[in-house]
Amino acid sequence: MSLRAAVLGHPISHSKSPALHLSAYERLGAAISYTAIDVTEQLLPSFMRQIRNQPGWCGLSVTMPLKTAMLDEVDEVQGVAQTLGVVNTVTFEESGGAVKTVGSNTDVAGIVNALCNAGTAAAPSGVILGGGGTAASAVAALKELGTSEVQVFVRDASRTADVRAAAGKLGVALEVRPLTDAAHPTSEADVVISTLPPRAADGLAAEIAALKTSTPGVLLDVAYDPWPSLVASVWQAGGGRVVPGLEMLLYQAVEQVRLFTRRGEDVNAAVIDVMCDAVGLARRAL
Repeated sequence: MSLRAAVLGHPISHSKSPALHLSAYERLGAAISYTAIDVTEQLLPSFMRQIRNQPGWCGLSVTMPLKTAMLDEVDEVQGVAQTLGVVNTVTFEESGGAVKTVGSNTDVAGIVNALCNAGTAAAPSGVILGGGGTAASAVAALKELGTSEVQVFVRDASRTADVRAAAGKLGVALEVRPLTDAAHPTSEADVVISTLPPRAADGLAAEIAALKTSTPGVLLDVAYDPWPSLVASVWQAGGGRVVPGLEMLLYQAVEQVRLFTRRGEDVNAAVIDVMCDAVGLARRAL
């Protein structure tokens, strides 16, 4: 029987997830279709009720603005998703003759693997730009890389509940400051993870450029359209390494493909290569 998976979010037409997933399923010979479905927070509960009664679903990728809202729509939350309160993956499992939906988080693995494949095995100091659900995943990723204290720079301090809660549960010391103060600390950090929307870091990029200083660390900019972003260009000009957000998207999708197909060991470097080709990403798995 052919199975079905999809990416949910709003807006969603720009998503590169279908290209990543479909290329992997073709390489694996897995009969899984994968589409992008525009779903708002308001429509999410009715959508999830609807697909529960439809046979053949194996997985959902969850993107903005649904990563927190999905917590209330699944039967069980596992792993780091439970700690962070952020779900970006849903799997469908048979349980006593019924279907159980399970929420998990592959964003953390996506960030860690993207940074590691760029040569970052440890992060003594970390800076995060933005304070939402992806920032919460970034805190968990930095902790995995050895960071115990994180500075978070945000546009609106009142919208930092997710990242504050994540840091508290993970035992990571968090300092929240306005984005307007970010230029110097950002340029000096070992690892910077920008979770800001496209172009939202343009003002900071101009401030870093005006410092006329080097940027010795690594920047992962989660926003991948347009690419390169202004902050990525300024960072690279300052001598720092840049990891495109598309690479994080790739590695979190790799983990989703493993979950959706239940063929973890088969999702190897050859599969990752065709996923890279599907979105024009040069990097290959180590």
